[in-house]
Amino acid sequence: MKYFIIAGEASGDLHGSNLVKELKLLDSKADIQGWGGDKMQAAGVELKKHIRELAFMGFAEVLMNIGKIMKNFSLCKKQIQNFHPDVIICVDYPGFNLRMAKWGKLKGCRIAYYISPTVWAWKENRVETVRRYVDRMICILPFEKDFYASKHLKVDYVGHPTVDVIEYEKSVPSSIEGTNIIALLPGSRKQEIDKMLPIMLEATKELSQYRLVIAQAPNLDKEVYQPYLQDHRFELVQHKTYDILKVAKAAIVTSGTATLETALFGVPQVVCYIANGISYAIAKRLVKVKYISLVNLILDRESVLELIQHDMTVEKVKAELEKLLNDSERKDQLRQDYAELSDILRQGGASKKTAAIIHDLLLEDRSENH
Repeated sequence: MKYFIIAGEASGDLHGSNLVKELKLLDSKADIQGWGGDKMQAAGVELKKHIRELAFMGFAEVLMNIGKIMKNFSLCKKQIQNFHPDVIICVDYPGFNLRMAKWGKLKGCRIAYYISPTVWAWKENRVETVRRYVDRMICILPFEKDFYASKHLKVDYVGHPTVDVIEYEKSVPSSIEGTNIIALLPGSRKQEIDKMLPIMLEATKELSQYRLVIAQAPNLDKEVYQPYLQDHRFELVQHKTYDILKVAKAAIVTSGTATLETALFGVPQVVCYIANGISYAIAKRLVKVKYISLVNLILDRESVLELIQHDMTVEKVKAELEKLLNDSERKDQLRQDYAELSDILRQGGASKKTAAIIHDLLLEDRSENH
């Protein structure tokens, strides 16, 4: 069978690659094209567009790049029409993928959506888009199933795929030597690097007793970080974020999937985020959640400190980092919270379950057509 899979960010590339591996086990003749990154390509996807060309964050940035985004829509549609897939698999990336789901469904394609858009946080009207244009919505957060049920919509909950990935990674020794390490995770988009990394570097530059390691995002080139590396006390490491987290004493993390990954590795963290001023003002009016980090959202309380927008200052980052490194009560509290988080998310085999759901969807079609 033929599959067209669309991921637009680094986390989607990771989860998409594991899904592709499982699909190939179920369907030995699977023909898979799509949009993604190096991991999906290594898993056997014929890449038609790389994620390094796709990541735009915030309302203002999207408006500034609207011409490029519209060209991407047109290109993706043309590629799908040329390929004639049995199913389009959308992986997260809602601004793009919900539109592609609608277009694909109207063209007669089956639509599977893996990793639900955050309809519970804002734009609840997107639930109707899901109802009309998505054949199977596959969720990875436990409260999403109840949210959709409250909207009279049945979805599949498979658990969080990051749990499976990290459980495996914990069994593999780190390639990073030493343990006196502070991890800096400034994000996977150039805009995030430019806004977050300078503050992270300033907040840690006096910690001479620690090895300060910046995790380079796999979809970004080293040149993006070069302007910030004049101080040689900071080390840039590519493609080894998990190896860094295996040995880190603490981490400063840009909000996103990395906050969950850091927690599942048991690393004390402070979560940061600075958006474009216009984007932040719009988001404050529209977004309905109390927290921005997945850790706090899932636990439904403030476990990790979130320093957002004007609260992300050198002084506040330094103060929380001091607690994470030296306050035993703070470290014990996080240890307990992280254990609870892991228990909530641990379902097992998210990628395998998702592949089975999509494969069964296509088998149903074949049986109906014969």
